[in-house]
Amino acid sequence: MFLKVGVYLDPQLARYGFGPIHPFNNDRFDAFAKAFRHHHLDQKVHLLTGRMASEEEIKRFHTLAYIQWIKRKSKEGRGFLDYGDTPVVPGIYEASAYVVGTVLEAVDQIMQGTLKRAFIPIAGLHHAKPEGTSGFCVFNDCAIAIHSLRKKYGVKKIAYVDIDVHHGDGVFYAFEEDPNLIFADIHEMDIFPGTGDSYEEGLGKGKGKKRNFPLPAGAGDEDFFEVWPQIEDLIKREDPDFIIFQCGADSLAGDPLASLYYSDRPHGHAAAQLCKLADTYSQGRLLALGGGGYNLENIGRAWTAVVKSLIEAHM
Repeated sequence: MFLKVGVYLDPQLARYGFGPIHPFNNDRFDAFAKAFRHHHLDQKVHLLTGRMASEEEIKRFHTLAYIQWIKRKSKEGRGFLDYGDTPVVPGIYEASAYVVGTVLEAVDQIMQGTLKRAFIPIAGLHHAKPEGTSGFCVFNDCAIAIHSLRKKYGVKKIAYVDIDVHHGDGVFYAFEEDPNLIFADIHEMDIFPGTGDSYEEGLGKGKGKKRNFPLPAGAGDEDFFEVWPQIEDLIKREDPDFIIFQCGADSLAGDPLASLYYSDRPHGHAAAQLCKLADTYSQGRLLALGGGGYNLENIGRAWTAVVKSLIEAHM
């Protein structure tokens, strides 16, 4: 059977990182690639390369002043892009624009029917704001993808599901009043960015279209599986045309920046169930983005579990 599952195993994505001693280092891509090949998944998907986004594409979410500031800092190669979490490295503008462009390339492939589902390991930078860097995230490829789906393809209703250990605040607050952006997020409470309380369900016309599920430190698989059906119910009720899945690996036990205790089962299960929902409501359209994760072994485990589910759901 011809599998319409694509994985962007593009070494250019490894350029997005902040040096060897930073949690978001440049070895994260290779950690996934090694596990991916070890499980022979490279023989079961289309291997694809990305591209660099244009300034006009990045402006679909970010301000021109912010983009130009990132360009200047990228050339300077020193200092910080935020209050101390995200250091400047030379070429960070180009690396960030390549992540965005790769995500938009995957959107094009899915919307044009070349692919049914896709996975991009270095993407899902969900903290970036229209005018600022946050939490290792320079450009918010998730939000840019949402705007691009609407602007280029006229996709109205989009579901965004996020199981990264950190709340996807850059997406949530940008679309808080948007009734056509369905948002569901399971994350650890009381860690960065300190948002995503359960009472936050959107504002105005967006109220009731968003769900946040903060879990206490120490929560594991059972806690995830107790909450997960509510996300499926939300998607079934809202009938989206496209699903974006941010599958950060930092919710697995042993991540240095968090305290949840998942195995890789939640990631595999979430991907499998979202594939089923996409087939029912979204013409199969599902884009999975790697997100966070700072334990290299966990990155390999979580993201290969996601890719396996994308493949198995199509067979």
